[in-house]
Amino acid sequence: MKLGTGLFTGQRRPDDDRSMSELYDEILTLGRAIDDAGLDSAWVSEHHFAEDGYLSGTMPALGALAAATDDIEIGTCIALAPLYDGVRLAEDAATVDLLSDGRLTLGLAIGSNPDEFEQFGVPIEERAERLADQVDLLRAAWSEGPLDYDAEFHDVAPDVTVTPKPERDVPVMLGGAAKPAVRRAARTADAWCAPSKLSLTGLEKRVEDIRRVRDEENIESEFTVYALQHGWVGDSREEAWETMKPGYFYIQRRYAEIFSGEPVDELSEERKQELKEQAIFGTPEQVADELDRYREAAGDDVHCVFRTYHPGVGTDAMAECIERLGTEVAPKLR
Repeated sequence: MKLGTGLFTGQRRPDDDRSMSELYDEILTLGRAIDDAGLDSAWVSEHHFAEDGYLSGTMPALGALAAATDDIEIGTCIALAPLYDGVRLAEDAATVDLLSDGRLTLGLAIGSNPDEFEQFGVPIEERAERLADQVDLLRAAWSEGPLDYDAEFHDVAPDVTVTPKPERDVPVMLGGAAKPAVRRAARTADAWCAPSKLSLTGLEKRVEDIRRVRDEENIESEFTVYALQHGWVGDSREEAWETMKPGYFYIQRRYAEIFSGEPVDELSEERKQELKEQAIFGTPEQVADELDRYREAAGDDVHCVFRTYHPGVGTDAMAECIERLGTEVAPKLR
């Protein structure tokens, strides 16, 4: 079982007076903390046109994390595939993988926010097809020689050679909980990421479906299951919850706005209780016990992405949580 953290979003809460450059510096500070703690991975996330500055430049951020770290896997969780020019994404991802000495995992999803699609001039009804085309284009671009692929949604000649080429096969991870999304990942990707809202029972069923699809279609390549969950490591359950709660509820309110395209002034009490029940928080022992249930649901090779980046909680507090995650929680899982 592997254990990583993030997701770095660079958001500035209304009660946070730091500049965006300070928030980006915080990301690099925490990236180094993840490396020093001996954890396995660090992740960034993507959205656009957000008033709070939600990270939009995933590839520049990963390039900076590549330079700031030595050993950890770095990746997007998730990049919004339909919004990218395919060739530029292939170039940028290959560059990050080379800068990091082969530590990139490129996570992609179809996206959902209507405003993002409208502003980028991309029809939202084409998003699933655009994701599939994007994956095929990336594979072709990273292969030796000319592209040799007639992209459906990207105006690029099949005889062009895209550079740079990565020195290995960059893993592509796909997100989504719906059956078509999960099966798409099983057939076309190297990994699948389970969203935090998915129950352990739901995770187990989807992992079984992935294995069944790959067995039936004789797909023998390696495949990794990632599982997202929000949480915090503290001295007690109460202390951990009170520390993470403001940032956790803030980001969930913002997600409600992003996914719906409508303003959300406050989460309902019912929703807050639901979110508390979903999260994993408490002492190192309590957190380890909860995370170990993901091994039972998804297998020994599951890679848990434990989201400890909660906007506005404070750099020092998050760095301490990361350290405890690495030194007190991770050893109990291995």
